[in-house]
Amino acid sequence: MTRDVTIRMPTEMVDALRHLAARHDVTPGQIIRQAVARELQRAARPAETPNRADEQLVASLQALLAGDVARATSWADLDQRLSAKGFRFQPAGGGVSLYDLDGTKLCKGSELGASYRSLVRRFGAPMPGHPHGTAGIFHADDNPLIDRRL
Repeated sequence: MTRDVTIRMPTEMVDALRHLAARHDVTPGQIIRQAVARELQRAARPAETPNRADEQLVASLQALLAGDVARATSWADLDQRLSAKGFRFQPAGGGVSLYDLDGTKLCKGSELGASYRSLVRRFGAPMPGHPHGTAGIFHADDNPLIDRRL
């Protein structure tokens, strides 16, 4: 079932709509129906939740884990320290995120003050198994193990 709908638009918008329709060999009505359909689909999607962890949770995790993160000397050492307290870092996008051992994501490593970039530089290697390795993060100029006197 369809219904006719009348809408009012400024003359310039009608002219632009007609020009666009002619360029794509469709009717102005088709363009309007597609635009309305896209907007209805967008509106029906659930709102995205912020990509930030709860500030109180992050503050508690920082207090609990800061010493372990600071004292870790390698990825294996960091993993051992975190797992002893029930946590682990896992690759997430181009960085790392903190998870509990049940697999629940808690926050980003950067929110704890432990960005992937800083950990790669500190440990001198990418996180084992990280899909991005050191892409765009780790450069020879950043490596303290390379003798630049050569």
